[in-house]
Amino acid sequence: MFKKLKEKLSVFVVKYPTRTILIAILVLNVLLFVIAALLISALAPKSLEHSGFWSSIFYTVSMILDAGCIQYVVAEIGEASVGLIIVCMLTVLLGMITFTGAVIGYISNYISGFIENSRSGSRALKISGHTVILNWNSRASEIINDLLYTGKRETVVILVSENAAAVEREISDRISGTMKADQQLLQKECEGMPPLQRLRYIRRNRTENRVTVIVREGDTYSTKHLNDISLSQAGTVILLSNDIQNSTCRYGNMEMKEEREKGNPNTIKTLVQVAEMTASETSADDQIIIVEVEDEWTEKLVDRIIAHKEKRGKCRISPVPVNKILGQILSQFSIMPELNTVYSELFSNRGAEFFFEPCHLLDETENAKDAEDVVGAYMAAHDHAIPLTVMDTPAGGEVYFVANSLEDCHRHGKPSVVDIPVRVNENYHLQPRNVVIIGHNSKNAEIMNGFNAFHAEHRLEDREILNITVIDSQKSLDRLDNYADYPYVTKKVAAELYDAPRIRKAIEEAVDGHAGDTSVLILSDDTAPAEDIDSAALTYLIYVQDIIFDRIQADPEFDRESIDVVVEILNPKNYDVVHNYSVDNVVISNRYISKMVTQIGRKQALYEFYSDILTYDEEDAEEYESKELYIKEASRFFKGGLPAPCTARQLIRAVYEASPPDNKAVLLGYVSPGGKMVLFSGDLKQIPVLLTEKDKLIVFSNH
Repeated sequence: MFKKLKEKLSVFVVKYPTRTILIAILVLNVLLFVIAALLISALAPKSLEHSGFWSSIFYTVSMILDAGCIQYVVAEIGEASVGLIIVCMLTVLLGMITFTGAVIGYISNYISGFIENSRSGSRALKISGHTVILNWNSRASEIINDLLYTGKRETVVILVSENAAAVEREISDRISGTMKADQQLLQKECEGMPPLQRLRYIRRNRTENRVTVIVREGDTYSTKHLNDISLSQAGTVILLSNDIQNSTCRYGNMEMKEEREKGNPNTIKTLVQVAEMTASETSADDQIIIVEVEDEWTEKLVDRIIAHKEKRGKCRISPVPVNKILGQILSQFSIMPELNTVYSELFSNRGAEFFFEPCHLLDETENAKDAEDVVGAYMAAHDHAIPLTVMDTPAGGEVYFVANSLEDCHRHGKPSVVDIPVRVNENYHLQPRNVVIIGHNSKNAEIMNGFNAFHAEHRLEDREILNITVIDSQKSLDRLDNYADYPYVTKKVAAELYDAPRIRKAIEEAVDGHAGDTSVLILSDDTAPAEDIDSAALTYLIYVQDIIFDRIQADPEFDRESIDVVVEILNPKNYDVVHNYSVDNVVISNRYISKMVTQIGRKQALYEFYSDILTYDEEDAEEYESKELYIKEASRFFKGGLPAPCTARQLIRAVYEASPPDNKAVLLGYVSPGGKMVLFSGDLKQIPVLLTEKDKLIVFSNH
């Protein structure tokens, strides 16, 4: 029997060490109280004979809790013997060790364990409606940063496998940098205002940090860890792919990259677990699951999971093909660099942005026959939002807008008629574009697919619409078979990063060898080790800027805007370095994905809309179906001269009514020489418009 008891005690000590310590502290202190009280009772003078044992317990506890009480205890007892005084002193000393010290140590250890458990994810969170981010990569901090501008309080829970402290520092640095930059911008905007007006302006427009971020360490495949962050009650779940830049060496990066190009089974494993939990009957309704995919294998499996696991009314899964989207964006920016500025605002949560509303919530849809009727009728009755198109989504028909807020989409204005004469060039086509691509990344094939789609939709009968020169290492050129599948790539130059003369010569020949403006697209290698990220892109930028500087020195009348430099960077910290080189078209590619993920997480139907506007029509399409944003020269877009001075509302309606039925154009704003953008939003009646010959229009149309 004693052996069995000993075995059970051994198991209990190993399994419950904290409880064992607590029990030991209680037992030792109870023994101390009893023994000390018995000794005090035995050694006490006649004054304690009638007080009893419990008085001795009281004196014992008093001395242990406060050592200074010993003198009052001795004084109250009266004639105390030397033995009694020694017992009292020993009681105080032992009490300081077994009670005071042990209890303080136990509580301190409990508090430390409580903090550690909170960080590691051992303690469950009881929250709902929050955003959950699984895994961490270079795009994640941008998602959290963009939540600053949603106008409401946000709670974000991040589950990572390791380095929670590093993630917390990255988030803190990103948010504090944004707050500081916004504050400086506000100070600049209100320069010259009277002090009271300045104070009110700052209070009204300052950015407030309403985002609460909790970072937990744990296993994204673990049901327990997912339950501990209340995943089934979250409003949005974002499943990120892991970066490969943190490998210890370049060879390790390449090995990981080759594996990732085949597929990402970790994403599939996590998504199955997440989909299972969010589709359960006990989960919250209408949860949005966003999953990043970077390859075709993973994308196909995600589509199969959607077919098997997605449950309407419970969860909606939206795959975001990262490389495909970035490839399309970078190709569009190379053709129309001004789109970078336009998308930067429209994809964000501040200023003008995209909104949608179900058709049945708009009065204009009652008698409308088709999408064009809805857009036209809405324009006639509203003056605070610009309608774009109508699309069928899984949730039903949706009308998409550009506005400052969803409330603006429902503001009615006074009915108006088209009162300014406008003629639109029905045969408008984009001018041939000369592009130089320098460097490489994992999205090269997707970038070229974007050029392929544009080339197919906008090909010209008498000349080539695209002329591309590629400058890269021979190894990278070989990866795409020396661009043999792209007939519009007319020149390939093999050059390493350090071969400055060869690179400069190739760029100058490309600029001088073709009429019109030239876009130089500088790519950042996303497979490089973390410490080398953006280094090659910054080096290439120096080469290009040297060419521009030399030409200005040789000819002060040189048109600086004839060479558009589009630089892709991955780390936002390098933005200022690039911007200091007078490059306005800095594409922080990770930031675009983050902005899209953030918006889709709040407005699910934007997923279908983004998929449409970032994709040109297929090569064999019989008619134009997909609509995109275009930058068009005002002098060529209008026939018979530019419109007279008017308001934004007047011009938007006039352009829409004057454009052909098969290619209705919605005007969103314009870009002036020097890159200044005017995006129509707010009260359209109060926005004056006076176009010049050099202005470029921002047009939403299908061609």
